[in-house]
Amino acid sequence: MELSYTDLVVIGGGPAGMMCAFQAAQRGKSVVLLEPNDKLGRKLRITGKGRCNLCNNCDVRTFMANVPGDGRFLYSALSRFSPADTIAFFESHGLPLKTERGNRVFPQSDNANDVANLMASLCRRSGVQLLKTAAKQIIAENGAVAGVVTGQGYLPCGAAAICTGGRSYPLTGSTGAGHAFAENLGHTVTPLRPSLVPLESGDAFCAEMQGFAPKNVTLSVYEDGKLLYRELGEMLFTHFGVSGPLVLSASAHMRKMGEADYRLAIDFKPALDEKKLDARILRDFTKYANREFRNALGDLAGRSMIPVLIRLSGIPEDKPVREITREERRRLLELLKAFPVLVSGFRPIDEAIVTAGGVSTKEVNPRTMESKLVSGLYFAGEVLDLDAYTGGFNLQIAWSTGFVAGNSI
Repeated sequence: MELSYTDLVVIGGGPAGMMCAFQAAQRGKSVVLLEPNDKLGRKLRITGKGRCNLCNNCDVRTFMANVPGDGRFLYSALSRFSPADTIAFFESHGLPLKTERGNRVFPQSDNANDVANLMASLCRRSGVQLLKTAAKQIIAENGAVAGVVTGQGYLPCGAAAICTGGRSYPLTGSTGAGHAFAENLGHTVTPLRPSLVPLESGDAFCAEMQGFAPKNVTLSVYEDGKLLYRELGEMLFTHFGVSGPLVLSASAHMRKMGEADYRLAIDFKPALDEKKLDARILRDFTKYANREFRNALGDLAGRSMIPVLIRLSGIPEDKPVREITREERRRLLELLKAFPVLVSGFRPIDEAIVTAGGVSTKEVNPRTMESKLVSGLYFAGEVLDLDAYTGGFNLQIAWSTGFVAGNSI
């Protein structure tokens, strides 16, 4: 069955797709948005633990510093639709926002559904036609987009925008289909890898400490022995390794996984330098001088961590505290200031918040988001080989590239 001709078919109803569809429809274009899920923005609705960190309240230079790959590609898009523009856009459409630590911007309601529902409403009110079906193939004739094969039939069109996201959270619809469409039309897709993802470790003590979630610790990441990343925050020990906000942020910096050796060092007492921590340990040891070592650590460490500290320190657990030597105390101090975790790899990409890699930006016009290979073919969002650190930067990429694509068609 052949459907009626439309100016633009947007494939994917996430943030980039909705922004692209809305902008094009605002300009009077006829737009069909393809989304097989029951609701638009399904992944958007679960971002930021359901709160939706929708952008970062920073200038363009700061933004670029948080894009580890080809950030220059984004300069034009960010100049046209900056973080300040994103904030103004949502607030002008009736969604009050707030800025929190790290310049992270959230809806005042702390409800990601409010962001997704607003974008869906804007699309509907601007005349975007929603088809609850998936794209099967993009048809190009004589080097230009001619139509899209959908689950409901062939849809002739003047342009198509691939806004399908990456490969993370596949249950939300991010299955990598957009990359296949791009490859079929001659585009290069750089290797996909997880970013903002938990880390696996072969260290058995991680599973032993499963559920332990220390706060206000400093995590340092070393790549082939050189310091790569350091940040204060919270994390989580799991059955496979480590997770939590600090770890997810750190993973985005670990771009040579499989080639380089990575290790973590956790400072459980970042507010104390070594001299002050040693004095603190001495006070505890004086307090518990007549106890065995295993019963003297309750003020220093979490319950699940104590057996691990004992084992790694090499101090016999039944040794009386008053007999512990200065050298043994030093080993305990080093564990508390630089607890070691060896990283064996990332968790699978379907557990990642963001997909790194994607359609090569060398084959896309940064001023329009149009393919340099196929006329009328556009890209926006995570399907592109663009990713950023945590803090609202990845969603800003979706808003900015979607804005540019929708205004260029």
